[in-house]
Amino acid sequence: MSIGLGIFLFVVGAILTFALNVQVDWIDLDLVGYLLMGAGVIVTLIGIVLVVRKRQSVTTVRSDVDPATGSRVEQRSTQTDVEP
Repeated sequence: MSIGLGIFLFVVGAILTFALNVQVDWIDLDLVGYLLMGAGVIVTLIGIVLVVRKRQSVTTVRSDVDPATGSRVEQRSTQTDVEP
């Protein structure tokens, strides 16, 4: 969702900066457009970093032989490290 929001902000900023030729006394639309484009780039980069970050998973397999029956016992354990 953040990647889409970043692209949206960038596009709106580009429209305000390059496509509109409107002069308003109380606000500079070119500056607002540049700020929106900058915010769009930052939000997109943060979104890409969050998507690409690794989630680490460790799986442990332990095999033993049951002395009473002589059968093989296999025990599996999975641990996932997810950063908040």
